[in-house]
Amino acid sequence: MSENFRSRVVTQGTQRSPNRAMLRAVGFQDEDFNKPIVGIANGYSTITPCNMGINDLAKRAEVGLRQAGAMPQMFGTITISDGISMGTEGMKYSLVSREVIADSIETACNGQSMDGVLAIGGCDKNMPGAMIAMARMNIPAIFVYGGTIKPGHYEGQDLTVVSSFEAVGQFSAGKIDEKTLYGIERNACPGAGSCGGMFTANTMSSAFEAMGMSLPYSSTMAAEDAEKADSTEASAKVLVEAIRRQILPSQILTRQAFENAIAVIMAVGGSTNAVLHLLAIANTIGVPLSLDDFEAIRHKVPVLCDLKPSGKYVTTNLHQAGGIPQVMKMLLVHGLLHGEALTISGQTIAEVLKDIPAEPPAGQDVIRPWQNPVYAEGHLAVLKGNLAQEGSVAKISGVKNPKITGPARVFESEEDCLAAILDGKIQAGDVVVVRYEGPKGGPGMREMLAPTSAIIGAGLGDTVGLITDGRFSGGTYGMVVGHVAPEAYVGGTIALVEEGDSITIDADARLLQLNVSEEELTQRRARWQAPTPRYTRGILGKYAKLVSSSSLGAVTDSNLF
Repeated sequence: MSENFRSRVVTQGTQRSPNRAMLRAVGFQDEDFNKPIVGIANGYSTITPCNMGINDLAKRAEVGLRQAGAMPQMFGTITISDGISMGTEGMKYSLVSREVIADSIETACNGQSMDGVLAIGGCDKNMPGAMIAMARMNIPAIFVYGGTIKPGHYEGQDLTVVSSFEAVGQFSAGKIDEKTLYGIERNACPGAGSCGGMFTANTMSSAFEAMGMSLPYSSTMAAEDAEKADSTEASAKVLVEAIRRQILPSQILTRQAFENAIAVIMAVGGSTNAVLHLLAIANTIGVPLSLDDFEAIRHKVPVLCDLKPSGKYVTTNLHQAGGIPQVMKMLLVHGLLHGEALTISGQTIAEVLKDIPAEPPAGQDVIRPWQNPVYAEGHLAVLKGNLAQEGSVAKISGVKNPKITGPARVFESEEDCLAAILDGKIQAGDVVVVRYEGPKGGPGMREMLAPTSAIIGAGLGDTVGLITDGRFSGGTYGMVVGHVAPEAYVGGTIALVEEGDSITIDADARLLQLNVSEEELTQRRARWQAPTPRYTRGILGKYAKLVSSSSLGAVTDSNLF
């Protein structure tokens, strides 16, 4: 058993123990004091459809834990709906919530000396937040994904939440009428579950399955299907066995596990946010990982899955075609996965995948055969240059023109940028710059889904570039570059860009360049002054003071002293 369990048996070994008295009040009987206590970090909330089905899953986890001989202790943790807060000041709290979730799980589990934790989450930051906590505590742990939403339908189209954002741009450009706009909005999200494409939530759930911290197939199950609840109960039983065997996150979250996750993210066409979150988790567990590692793996791994936002299908289609195990088996067969990596079940990745076919099933084109990928190389490119000395991240899937050089259109906030796009002030060939939206400058590194969707909706996705020190939604695609570091707030070159400057985005050369002489940049830098912080108190004030560069994962607990 864990040190927590052993020490609790010693300190609570008499009937007079006040600790035991408190536990009796929540249902412990004499025989229960010799069982491992397992936390259920319950992300249930009616704030978002992503999390509204989670409480039922938490109750199934309780059943599984009790049947396996453990004592479940349920506690709540928060969520922020990215989709609802998108385009508002509220989005500044989204990435911050990752840290709050990690802190809350760590606080509850360590404060109550829990022997293990089963975390259940749905919306984007639930997953990396939970995994950061698991890495910090290093007690046996498993993640249960709340499940993906099923697609909405309107006029013969499969819809996701991104469809409604793009519809706004289409309506503003006169491409659809008001009836169609509201028809899409009313039908895009039909029920419970996280956003249905290979956006951030489904990307991170897939990554955690690839890393061995979630059960096979669990990352692509629909929230409303019975198999999701069954998988949750099975996860609880696997966790209890892991507690007995003391299988710890530090044994699972190895360098090999991170490389496996990156390979799967490339193969499924996952979100740019995965780069930020994996860097943060690696930082916490102490595994060396950098932006250059993503670029190295990108060159080796093809995009095998034709999934939204840039592709045709949603995550439920991927599940029906064989899910993440099928993708992993194809990578394993071609030497792009570490089969010896350990999983929470105690099996290796190779053992988990031994009965999976080497090729995807016939009669479907969600998962392409190895010889016919969607793209020959991965889609998440790391761009560097004088505009991003530390690096930046671009999603280049679906991009017809991988290189653009054009005049800078500079905006100091997402709101100003969106207004210009909707007013028709952005033209083909422009390179839009949205700055002071980074981890410190925002603060909180907002996602730019509204501007990027408006660009796509206006038909400018192949001819307009957009760069930002903020983030992008997993639903974003087009010639867009985010996570530009150093950010504007700390004096990065992006702060020195002036209206009309020539900027080059070259995905093939992995280049992000401001075409201005070093002499001129030196003069501009001498004139530049750091702006007044937007928040000086509260959680955003604390976050801005503590947060690291996006190139390090935007973490808040590195080098505190």
